Amino acid sequence: MHAAGPDALHLPRDLSPLGMFMAADIVVKGVMLGLVFASVLSWTIWFAKAIELMSARARMARAIDALNQARTWSEVTQRLQGRRNAAGALVDATSTELQLSADSLSPDGVKERVASRLERLEAAASRAMIRGTGVLATIGATAPFVGLFGTVWGIMNSFIGISKAQTTNLAVVAPGIAEALLATALGLVAAIPAVVMYNMFSRWTAGYRAQHADASAAILRIVSRDLDRGAFARAARRAVAAE
Repeated sequence: MHAAGPDALHLPRDLSPLGMFMAADIVVKGVMLGLVFASVLSWTIWFAKAIELMSARARMARAIDALNQARTWSEVTQRLQGRRNAAGALVDATSTELQLSADSLSPDGVKERVASRLERLEAAASRAMIRGTGVLATIGATAPFVGLFGTVWGIMNSFIGISKAQTTNLAVVAPGIAEALLATALGLVAAIPAVVMYNMFSRWTAGYRAQHADASAAILRIVSRDLDRGAFARAARRAVAAE
């Protein structure tokens, strides 16, 4: 085995992350760029979904307060009907069903049909809120392994460098190993926040779903109250008389 020459003992001066990236193999560079893109995508989704969820939860909290203060369905429609949010959609769907059932106001049947509409809206709202968060789960699960692939590739190239230089001096392989380990670090940087964000959104979505259920329950209570009073039947008779 030949001794290492002066060049083999010389370490590159720039061992900063950018310097190691520029000196890395094309495959390792591709892995690093992919992980950086995944990290940027995770934070973009986090900001967008965080704003969406916090706004939706605040609007739903205000709607629940309004529903709890209302005593009749007419009060509910005055306060919430036509609003372009989840609570407005619940009220609009309930009003639509009450209009369709105006000629056959069997209390149990009406409540069952209203509950069915509200359940489907709740499911649709939950699906809308989790849309896009699956990307976070994918990044959290795969980014460490993608980084590990870059590390394995870089270390493999370092061992090839040992074979070509005919030396076991650490100075020959240290830069390549450092570049390879940078890929693992980037994989963790992309994966850890993505997992934390996904778990956070899961909790927030569960809370929003609970709010949606509370609003639906409040609507059903008000509708049931008015059905027992016969308010919808009287309204239907007045509408027929007006025609």
